[in-house]
Amino acid sequence: MKTFALHIQSATQYTCVQDAASFVGVDASGSFGILANHGRMMTALTYGLARYQLQNGTRHYLAFPGGILYFVNNQLHISTRRFLSDTDYERISAGLLEQLLAEETELKKIKDSLCELEQEMFRRLWQMGRSGIRI
Repeated sequence: MKTFALHIQSATQYTCVQDAASFVGVDASGSFGILANHGRMMTALTYGLARYQLQNGTRHYLAFPGGILYFVNNQLHISTRRFLSDTDYERISAGLLEQLLAEETELKKIKDSLCELEQEMFRRLWQMGRSGIRI
């Protein structure tokens, strides 16, 4: 069975798997698979689980909050903010729910806070304009 190299990287982690036989992921168009010698490809992975299988048949699961996938020259590169990897589906599902959802919640709080700050700045600029202060 032909294999390819799988490179998974985040801000704090890097994993290289030399004997990946297949990869299954999900993007906006749905589920897709990659085998060795696949054509050049790039896509944005969605939030959730993906899996890859090694040449010996062992299946590994990946959980991440989305990412970019790039396949070229029999090398699969996945870049994401954070990822979890495990051979046990139940364990990684629990990890996904705990860690990645907590991270997404914190990210949403930051985005909401920035939106509130932006609205307050526009409100103050509008008030300054009404009172005749030139900006």
